[in-house]
Amino acid sequence: MLLGVFMFSFGDRLRLKGTTTVAIKCVDGVIMATDTRATMLPGFVAHKRVKKVYRVTRNIGMTIAGVPAEAINILDLLRANASIYQIYRKREIPVRAVASLASNLLFKNRLYPYAVQIIIGGYDSEGYHLFSLDPYGSAIEDNLIATGSGSPVAYGVLESEYNENISLNDGLRLIAKAIQSAIKRDVFTGDNFDIATITREKGYVELSTEEKMSLIGKKPS
Repeated sequence: MLLGVFMFSFGDRLRLKGTTTVAIKCVDGVIMATDTRATMLPGFVAHKRVKKVYRVTRNIGMTIAGVPAEAINILDLLRANASIYQIYRKREIPVRAVASLASNLLFKNRLYPYAVQIIIGGYDSEGYHLFSLDPYGSAIEDNLIATGSGSPVAYGVLESEYNENISLNDGLRLIAKAIQSAIKRDVFTGDNFDIATITREKGYVELSTEEKMSLIGKKPS
């Protein structure tokens, strides 16, 4: 089962074959959203309700796309090391430190790469941050990130309406619109979506079904 498939094809090109995950940085928080469909090649929907956004620590979240076992293995390693850091140093781990650890884990296995693509984001003493990491460990910080086969559709929505001064409330509506657009246009993205916010006041919080439905103007079924 695959949350978002990475395949080596002829010519050694890396191609995306599933999932949409998106994240944006707001002035008062970070928002992450994913669809919930898991697929198996060549196009079988293996599951309609799969979790792809996770808490790493109170101040950091992570989205996953790719082979679930490999993505969860990385998540477990990040959680363990972040907990050790916070126990010994008595403070929250910086977002960049978690992204660097993930980058090192991926780069170390570059000859037999993890079939994953992840987004790591949250807050620390320097502010809010978002990092995108590919299977080889390249880590890029940005204000808005989309991964997976539905990312071109999501980027189109995000780029047209995003600005660096966007509030968390406006960002929630924008990111819900972006993930819904990908669900409508990309066959490997679908069924439902999850959204999590990370703020200094509340830390990592996942939206309820009622909160998600209100963002897209629907009532919970």
